[in-house]
Amino acid sequence: MANDKPWRVKLSGPDVWSGTEMAARTDWVHRVDEAEKREVYDAVAAFRASGVEWLDMARAQFPIPRLARKLAVMCEQLENGGGMVALRGLEPSVLGQEGMRIAFWGVGLHMGTAVSQSQFGELLGEVRDYGEVMGKATSRGYRAAGALRFHTDRCDVVALACVRQGQSGGNNVVVSTPHIHNWLLERDPEALDLLHAPWHHSRQGEGQKTEQPWYRNPIFALHKGRFTSQYSRAYVETADQLPGVPRVTEAQWKALDRLAELAQGEGLLVRLEPGEMQFLNNHVTYHSRDKVIDWDDPAKKRMLYRLWLSMPQSRELPADFDELWGPTGAGVVRGGVVAAAGYRTVAELQSLRATGKAPARAGWPLEALPA
Repeated sequence: MANDKPWRVKLSGPDVWSGTEMAARTDWVHRVDEAEKREVYDAVAAFRASGVEWLDMARAQFPIPRLARKLAVMCEQLENGGGMVALRGLEPSVLGQEGMRIAFWGVGLHMGTAVSQSQFGELLGEVRDYGEVMGKATSRGYRAAGALRFHTDRCDVVALACVRQGQSGGNNVVVSTPHIHNWLLERDPEALDLLHAPWHHSRQGEGQKTEQPWYRNPIFALHKGRFTSQYSRAYVETADQLPGVPRVTEAQWKALDRLAELAQGEGLLVRLEPGEMQFLNNHVTYHSRDKVIDWDDPAKKRMLYRLWLSMPQSRELPADFDELWGPTGAGVVRGGVVAAAGYRTVAELQSLRATGKAPARAGWPLEALPA
């Protein structure tokens, strides 16, 4: 008789960890040495002198051969290791805010392909308080100061570069989702079954005109022996109010409550410091954030840059994930949000530019939401 619950298997590997275990590990933290730091500073200075816009940078225009070897190790760890890495030791006091943006974009080019982060097409996002209020169908947490519940982003790897921290708060908890899978397998297999079943999620107003305002995917999935999870409770809550979508059951809400409880209890508390870059594999981690208490001085307010990266080392996804991800094959460019202008990547944006169809400041961080 065929196994009708093939996900009821214990997962193993370096991406299965508790917060306590990860806190004792040092393999995920990489510090730039003096030679690597000088490479970055020289590459930033040379690129700024070139007069080329950062969005048009080619990988060869940001030469960091020594650091690139370390970045290759980090990429391997993201896909086949713990799913979480940090790069520490760069100094915003030396680079400045613009220099940090150039350095982060350059590092990203050596790791993967940036994809659009919203319908407005930011290829590099700014995580700061724009005064946006959470709880609306179109709310995006990176533009608000409030706490964020555990979630993934629509990309293989989400990366943050800290320029300035707030007065307090803004701390992350990162958790291994394969570890949560194993915990539920042992203690609450019925909840695990529910998480592996299809759920309706809202597109948060960022779908195409031909698409439903929701998509349907499981929260947990196993495909060819590799785990993946795509989740935001807010997207489930919004979808639950949409016409034509089945209402979430009491048992499903309880499964999500258990998921949140486990993530908080089993995760690792992380506070990014200025100059630090953090990279998380969304397939095997969730992350959350507590409320930001910011400075009154605008020049001191919390500011991080964010990249959504499609990774050449990425795992194959289940075929039905194409509704959200586009191509699902291993190593293909995928994920992101198709911008209203019709692009997801720099290459697609450059094609639009060539025809004169690209909006002004396309690809740049938003300064304010369009009216």
